[in-house]
Amino acid sequence: MEEISFALDTFYAVMAGALVMWMAAGFTMLEAGLVQKKDVSEIVTKNLGLYSIACIMYLVIGFGYMYPGDSIANILPSFTSYVGLSTTSEDVGISYGMDYSAQADFFFQVVFVATAMSIVSGAVAGRMKLVPFFIFAVVLTGFIYPVQGFWNWGGGFLSAGGYLDYAGSGTVHLCGAAAALAVVMVLGPRKGKYAADGTSLPMPGSNIPLAALGVWILWLGWFGFNGGSTLVVSNEGAAVEVSQVFMNTNLAAAGGVVATILVSLILTGKIDVTMVINGAIAGLVAITAEPADPSGGQAIIIGALGGLLVYFSILYFDKKLKLDDPVGAISAHGIVGILGVMVVPFTDGDASFLWQFYGVVAIAGFTFITSLIAILVINAVLPIRASDEEQELGLDVTEIGIEAYPEFK
Repeated sequence: MEEISFALDTFYAVMAGALVMWMAAGFTMLEAGLVQKKDVSEIVTKNLGLYSIACIMYLVIGFGYMYPGDSIANILPSFTSYVGLSTTSEDVGISYGMDYSAQADFFFQVVFVATAMSIVSGAVAGRMKLVPFFIFAVVLTGFIYPVQGFWNWGGGFLSAGGYLDYAGSGTVHLCGAAAALAVVMVLGPRKGKYAADGTSLPMPGSNIPLAALGVWILWLGWFGFNGGSTLVVSNEGAAVEVSQVFMNTNLAAAGGVVATILVSLILTGKIDVTMVINGAIAGLVAITAEPADPSGGQAIIIGALGGLLVYFSILYFDKKLKLDDPVGAISAHGIVGILGVMVVPFTDGDASFLWQFYGVVAIAGFTFITSLIAILVINAVLPIRASDEEQELGLDVTEIGIEAYPEFK
């Protein structure tokens, strides 16, 4: 019986990880659809590269920092090498002691790392050079993400104090958005995004159906993201919990979509499809910190709150702060990530508002500061921003050499 449970839970972890890996395609399609056609090949290359870098860096360095088995004051993890992770061993070897293979756990964890880096990719689209981006990916996936991930999931001070974040509204999404904010602040807006008087000018995406396909893929992948975070499925209680997580994840996304449809219609008389797309993502991010405890109705409300928040946050970042985020990633993953973390105590009686707040400050603060330092150093050595002339030609021409849509000039 134990062997059957081990095999079932291992298989569940691997399949959930595969669903989350498929989210990389979703991010790629979403970004490709929301940027200008002259930058699409660069977007595709960037997402393929960042995913591969994340996988390698997390094996070589990141996994060892995130699950070290030892640390300094539960804050700074020591390093344990997992490079030699056996392909045959059945040792579990993970700090929270679940009964499935270490290899399955590594695979499930690494796709989360890539998700955090994908958030940065969307925010910097259209004007960041590829090589500096890939260097930053090395730093984020190998060092920054694993350290703050240790605080929550590796036995660090946040989890010890009572911080709860089931699948990573803070640990994954807020982390990625805080890093994106740091890079965007150094990078500046795309050429032509703002007029001389500061007015935000529209830069329509190249392919709305492609962006919609991206969000559908993300929606599907999120069942692995949240559902897989249950970690086991081999007993009756776990199976029921997984079912509840799937139901709530789906309903929260629906709540986010409906909320953005309504607010867009009320305020503008039209339904902005890009806001609706971000409404779905916002609903998913909002429920990620605790998808198991809410009822279906509560999940809809949480998702709807995320949808409302992302609508106004995107406008605020764009029009007031003049921070150019082509896909709304900082708002959908960062601002709504904070919401997701902070609403947990309303449905989980074991959660503390104070420790949830500590988690937000610690994750966002650490990631932002370390990312800012990293990108400033990279920029000093290798300029991160494409020149105005390069942006005018398009990054497909200047960075890749192959245009995504050569027939459309």
